[in-house]
Amino acid sequence: MAAIALNTAACVRSLAKFSECNKCEVICPTNAIVVDGALPSINFSQCVACGGCAGVCPSEALTLDDFSATEFFFQFASNEDALISCRKNVPCLSVLNVEHLIGLASLKEGITIDMGHCEECDIAHTCKSQIEQNAEEANYILEAMENRGSVISENVAYMPEEKIEIQEGDRRDFFRALTLKNAVKSKQKFDREVEIATDALVEHTISTDKISQLKQKGIPDKRKLLFTALKRADKPSSYHVVDANEVSFTSQKLFDEEKCTACQMCYRVCPTGSLSSNVRNSKIDFDPFLCIKCHICHDVCEPDALTLSDSYNIKEFFEPRVQNLVTFDVRNCDECGRLFTSLEGAKMCYQCQCEEEEARELWGITDDM
Repeated sequence: MAAIALNTAACVRSLAKFSECNKCEVICPTNAIVVDGALPSINFSQCVACGGCAGVCPSEALTLDDFSATEFFFQFASNEDALISCRKNVPCLSVLNVEHLIGLASLKEGITIDMGHCEECDIAHTCKSQIEQNAEEANYILEAMENRGSVISENVAYMPEEKIEIQEGDRRDFFRALTLKNAVKSKQKFDREVEIATDALVEHTISTDKISQLKQKGIPDKRKLLFTALKRADKPSSYHVVDANEVSFTSQKLFDEEKCTACQMCYRVCPTGSLSSNVRNSKIDFDPFLCIKCHICHDVCEPDALTLSDSYNIKEFFEPRVQNLVTFDVRNCDECGRLFTSLEGAKMCYQCQCEEEEARELWGITDDM
């Protein structure tokens, strides 16, 4: 029985309790995923391994046991086939993200997705609309890039040929291939079957061995694949600016310096390093091409200094550049001597200011005295 697996260290909800991401719960056609706490809970007995949750997960925290979108990308890109179908090479078309579709369509100068089985499919009520949305968005971006590739949706209703029975010679080769390595894999698969053999919601937590991974910045494979594909594509004659509401997987940001409190939270929780600073924490930089639009930086920004731009420049796909959002005045605290971000000419760091206010309160000192 195939199922999904959650890498808790990669889930954006692990990075901050304020994260509002619940895309996996929304798309799950069988209600196998419930987000009612810090991390998603999964009922493995209800999971049909369609991969829709893996497709929409911005950080690739969810994966399928028996299917890798990255491996599929390389295999599909290297052959002459242009048809992607749930009866041929993917568990469900929703397992592929917009970035996968853009990359493949660009490399192969066009791909066809088979929608012919959606009408009779039990999971179409959530997955079909996501597939259509992904194809529409991919074509919107491809057109803006002046790319010859496109994603064509057709009711092909592909059906595989009948399977050929295994001959005796093939059977002997099969058993000969059962090496120790394969036996270990079989044991791991058996352990996995035992793990998911439950009809209850399995809650997930951050284990001690995963805590160190939370601080590691990483770019999802789908972004690396897109970047690889675009490096092989011709640059457009002019860089178009598109509607940011039509782009689900990356963003450009606006920043209000007056609202920012220099709390450092936005770039500390950013899972890809799209938002970053330097060793002195004297600035905030932003790289749009690394942004996965997980929204966590906005969720943790209490003064709402960060907002999403309503437009996106296609130039970022071909000539990505790091933008400086703000630069802070950094100085040594007059009290403790440590470096701190001085807002409005402050001479003491926040901690020392708090300690002084507490001391004045204990001693009964007021500003009037």
